Amino acid sequence: MRSVCLSLLLVTACWALPFQQTGFLDFMMEDGSAEPEAPTSPKLEIPIMPEGPKCPFRCQCHLRVIQCSDLGLKEVPDEIPDDTTLLDLQNNKITEIKENDFKNLRGLHVLILVNNKITTIHAKALSPLIKLQRLYLSKNMLKEMPANMPKSLQELRAHENEITKIKKASFQGMSHVIVMELGSNPLKSAGIEAGAFADLKRVSYIRIADTNITEIPKGLPSSLSELHLDGNKITKVTADRLNGLKNLAKLGLSYNEVSLVENGSLANVPHLRELHLDNNALTNVPPGLSEHKYIQVVYLHANKIAAVGTEDFCPPGFNTKKAMYSGISLFSNPVPYWEVQPITFRCIFDRSAIQLGNYRKK
Repeated sequence: MRSVCLSLLLVTACWALPFQQTGFLDFMMEDGSAEPEAPTSPKLEIPIMPEGPKCPFRCQCHLRVIQCSDLGLKEVPDEIPDDTTLLDLQNNKITEIKENDFKNLRGLHVLILVNNKITTIHAKALSPLIKLQRLYLSKNMLKEMPANMPKSLQELRAHENEITKIKKASFQGMSHVIVMELGSNPLKSAGIEAGAFADLKRVSYIRIADTNITEIPKGLPSSLSELHLDGNKITKVTADRLNGLKNLAKLGLSYNEVSLVENGSLANVPHLRELHLDNNALTNVPPGLSEHKYIQVVYLHANKIAAVGTEDFCPPGFNTKKAMYSGISLFSNPVPYWEVQPITFRCIFDRSAIQLGNYRKK
């Protein structure tokens, strides 16, 4: 009997189909006879990123600062982001600023165009820049100041151009300017019209060095604290040109042709601290220094001063001068220094502040 059962079991095993592994999803089929569907991967939807601000080709952009310097550009690049606050275009070959070059840059604060070849700036090119604070135009080929400069300007630098004249309307309405640099332009003796600086109510620093002007400009703003007129052809200092400059602390007139400082001139600058008159043609110490209460530094070297009196620098009394001298230079003058009386420098802070020396004829 056992042998018969074993034979039947073997026959049944031979007829059985081969074993097939069922998938996990087979057990979830409602109909066992249906073939299971192949599992499908869910579709990944890639989010569309919003397009960021464009950066001009070859320029470097970081936040709202666009640097396009030293690229050999011949014109202002396109696609400058509208929210740019600083645009650097220095050291290129730009020859012209067109009307629409900055049309959308209403938030621009700083524009740097130094060391290009700019000859013209369209009359409306700077009008959109209603928030511009600093404009750097130095080392170009401009023959006149740009028209319609933003009234928001605080700093203007246009030295080393080819500007021959500063017109009365050049800075009209620019009452926020604090610093102005106009040096190394071929300005002539009458190259600065009277009243050209009338609207500069807050300016504290003006530099007009290395030009051809022969006089101190008329109508300088009373807010000035520093005036640099070195390297010109100024022949004299007159009281009317310094009238009203009550805040002037530093006056630079080195390397001119000054042979005369008019009586009363220094009285118009009562808070002057530094006076630079070296490398001129003075034959005596400027009058009025002994009455001046605050002056501390006087450069008079390389002139033609032949004598120094005991009251040229210091007042007769000791209590009238508010600040002691910290520097007086008299070297390279034909004054016999051994004849200068020690009492001459009684209001000097320290003996080392006095610079005398031998005079040698060239």
